[in-house]
Amino acid sequence: MNTPAGFPTPPAERPRVTPWLSGILAVALHAHAIGASPEPAPQEGAPDAPQPGPPPTATEPVDLPDEDLPDTELPELDPVPGDFRNWLDVSVGGLMVHGDAAAAQGRLGLPATAFGGIESFRFEQDVGKRGLFRIDAHSLFAYEDYRVRLEYTDLDWGYVRVGTSRRLEFDDPSGGWFPANAQWIDLYDDPLELARGSAEFEAGLRREGLPDITLRYRHLYRDGLRSSTHWGDTGLTGGFGVRAIVPSLRRIDETTDIVSLDVRQALGNTTVGAGFTYETSDLDSALLLRRRPGESSDRHITQTERIERDLYGARAFVDTLFHDRLRLSSAYLFTTLDTTFGGSRIAGAGHDPIYDPIFGRRDVGFLDLTGGAQLDQHVWNLNLLWTPFPHLAVIPSVRIEHQTLDGSSSWLDTGTVPMDRQAANARDTLDLSQHLEIRYTGITNVVLYSRADWTQGDGNLLEIQRLPAYDEIELRRDTDFDRFSQKYTAGLLWYPLTRLNLHAQYYRKARDNRYGETSALHINPFGLYPAFIREQDFVTDDVNLRVTFRPLRNLTLISRYDYQHNTFEHRGTGLDFHTAAASTAHIFSETITWTPFPRFYLQPSAHYALDRTRSAATAASVLAPADNDYLSLNATAGFVLDHRTDLQAQYRYYLADNFEAWLLDSQPYNSGLEEHGVLATITRRIHPRLRVNLRYGYFQARSTQSGGNNDYHAHLLYSSAHYLF
Repeated sequence: MNTPAGFPTPPAERPRVTPWLSGILAVALHAHAIGASPEPAPQEGAPDAPQPGPPPTATEPVDLPDEDLPDTELPELDPVPGDFRNWLDVSVGGLMVHGDAAAAQGRLGLPATAFGGIESFRFEQDVGKRGLFRIDAHSLFAYEDYRVRLEYTDLDWGYVRVGTSRRLEFDDPSGGWFPANAQWIDLYDDPLELARGSAEFEAGLRREGLPDITLRYRHLYRDGLRSSTHWGDTGLTGGFGVRAIVPSLRRIDETTDIVSLDVRQALGNTTVGAGFTYETSDLDSALLLRRRPGESSDRHITQTERIERDLYGARAFVDTLFHDRLRLSSAYLFTTLDTTFGGSRIAGAGHDPIYDPIFGRRDVGFLDLTGGAQLDQHVWNLNLLWTPFPHLAVIPSVRIEHQTLDGSSSWLDTGTVPMDRQAANARDTLDLSQHLEIRYTGITNVVLYSRADWTQGDGNLLEIQRLPAYDEIELRRDTDFDRFSQKYTAGLLWYPLTRLNLHAQYYRKARDNRYGETSALHINPFGLYPAFIREQDFVTDDVNLRVTFRPLRNLTLISRYDYQHNTFEHRGTGLDFHTAAASTAHIFSETITWTPFPRFYLQPSAHYALDRTRSAATAASVLAPADNDYLSLNATAGFVLDHRTDLQAQYRYYLADNFEAWLLDSQPYNSGLEEHGVLATITRRIHPRLRVNLRYGYFQARSTQSGGNNDYHAHLLYSSAHYLF
């Protein structure tokens, strides 16, 4: 059943394969981000950081073009009679861990027990001549992994879809290790669990002659515990002073509801559209901190955070194709965001305590935090695609963004002398961005391209903090700021031979920030941070090269090299410019795909990174140098035993040897980890409609940064059956 334009693309017509089945080694042997919140956005002006880990294609076979396939063909299995587009996958398995089970579960993403259930279920049925009803589902016990989706599509009218999902994620609640006296504070033995779930509804009108209308609703939630890198402190370091190595937790209870409506209509050569989004969320989280456990000053810190948000967004666009060589589009977006927040930070004999002034004198805390903020955003952009000649494309664009933010808050400080405080701020920014891209294909087997991006912005920030009991202003700071960023990119794609292609690229990105106070009042003349910063300069230079070479019809080589250099300079009040930090990274990778004969293929790969970051603090021996070197080796081999049986073996090795016992002034934080992983799979096609798999995996981890406390080795047994009906 073909899907016409305008309809959502249906899932591929094949069984669903979960990440831990399709890439168990990748999940097992790489630290994946399972933080309490989505990945944070890069800091403004921060340089691009090279991404650790192997390239995405490290364990995926490379497809050869038809003309490169060997002439000899494999014997084929008997064809499946009839049209069987439904299936049922059932599975059962287990993970047996020796050592730190929480670390193993956090790395592998699997429970240290038996698991299994319905791995994948698909049922679809034609409804009349133009309709299709479909059910997709899976349900796995032991870690509450389930998903159900029902969908009905009518090719004359549109579609309706509903679904729900839930899954548990595991996390290791470990803290830090201090090597001087091998101090390791283990407060939580069991792995942490965080449930993520959703419910969704979507309906689309796709009727010829009528506008395309899409209505969506999504409900998202997170509930559970995650580890936090905001560690507590201890004095049990063998005479080296206080170090922050005590593990801490973050308790999360978050719900989000999103409703959106989009309409688009083609009017000749012009397409117009508009949309509206409403999003509301409620977050009730807490940082659970422990300070000085096992000492006389032992106490628990509970810092609660309650945030309610309401977001309204409206958008519209116009896209016009004047002729084959000229296309113009424009769009406008308005967003308003209302936020209210509250919270407290209380010390006590346990978590979630009632405020006790005795404990309050030990730690700076606060009570009855209340406040809110209002953000308004306007964005307009204009894009042009111009092809003045057959081999030349010019793409200029411009973007204007205006933001205003107003906020206020009040709270009670609970230090030695409790004191009410109030604060307010107002920010106004205006940014103008321009983009220009030129692409030329007039040289045989060569593609040349270049891009330039510029952003100019300025704004004002007013900050006020006062003591209402004394009607006294503690802080009043009025700051004007401006910024200018630019990025220039040049690249080449060259195909000198049928079996050889080259891609080379260079870019330079720079950002300059300038700050100037028009008026300021500080009760504490030394409390200027961050107002003492007057200028900041960020510069990134990046060169990357990729070569794909097929010296033989059954051999493919993919090589890549990346070089990146970042510098960060700043100037404080009354000071000259100086380099605050600099980093250099070299990343090498190689992937080989070899099919020596039709029944066998081999794909080894290697990925090696040299990453160095130096700063004034490391030069003064106050902090340890920040190194992020690592080596990743992978190998996959497959063998067709006969026309019903396939064998596959995978091996993966990962090494990060950067940990240094830096003891005098700080806690050593660099990574020290070595991991091995082996996975063997046998697949047997018992019947044209029935296929079974049997897998065994072995995983081992040694962590020098935890003093061996996070070491483990684990055995995985797994079997599944796939049945077509």
